Amino acid sequence: MSARWSSPVRYVECDQQGVVFNSHYLTWADEASTAWWAAHGLPWDELVARGVDPVVKASTLEWRSSARWGDTVTVDAETEQVGRTSVTVRSTVRVGERVCCVVRNTYVCVADGVAAAWPDDVREKLTAG
Repeated sequence: MSARWSSPVRYVECDQQGVVFNSHYLTWADEASTAWWAAHGLPWDELVARGVDPVVKASTLEWRSSARWGDTVTVDAETEQVGRTSVTVRSTVRVGERVCCVVRNTYVCVADGVAAAWPDDVREKLTAG
C-alpha cells in the first residue's frame, strides 16, 4: 500500500544556490508517512491514543539529484518490509519523473519505552494490500 504527498520547494528549504538542504528530505518523508499510516487505516492520532507508539529507529537517504527552489516535490511512500516489532517505509522523492532521493525510515512499535510487537489488528493492516 502506498501514499503520496506533494509540496512546492520553499525558499527557506534551500541554500544560497537554491539547492534543497539535505535534512528537508527527511522532513518530506515524515510528511508522507502521515498519509502512509492513514492509507493503512491507521491515522497517527488514533495509534498514539491507543498506546501504539511508532518511533523512528533508523533512517537512510540515497541521493540521486537535487531538488531546487521553484520545483515541486512529490513523495511516494510505500511499505518495504513489516517485521514483528518494526516496519520500513520507502519514500521516493521526485521532481516530475526525476528521482531526487530515496528515504527509508524504520519505525519500531514502542510500549513502556521498549520495543513491542505490533498489535494483531495493526500488523494485519500493515501487511494488507
